[in-house]
Amino acid sequence: MLAALLASKAYSTLLLLTVASAGNILGAVINWFLGRGIEAFADRRWFPVKPAALQSAMKWYHRYGRWSLLGSWLPVVGDPLTLVAGVLREPFWSFLVLVSIGKIARYAVLAAIVLSWT
Repeated sequence: MLAALLASKAYSTLLLLTVASAGNILGAVINWFLGRGIEAFADRRWFPVKPAALQSAMKWYHRYGRWSLLGSWLPVVGDPLTLVAGVLREPFWSFLVLVSIGKIARYAVLAAIVLSWT
């Protein structure tokens, strides 16, 4: 949707990037808060992250530490990483800065690609 809106050039690029980034960062923050107490529910069927994805994210997080949050924009492991950061008690402010950098950078690159093609 963001690519289509960027390509249409009907809206401010900065506004689109701001709204998309803010929404995505807010989702990551919700995951962080959920991670603070939701690990006890990981075995439930309704749990939003599959156990294998959670394990993979925990391994990644243990290997690379808080810097792995720069990859929170990645498909499959990005959301579990933000949840794991909450489970492992990553301080909120370092979490927010690193996740914001990763997610804003993703949309900036997407915008650069789309705008260079249109």
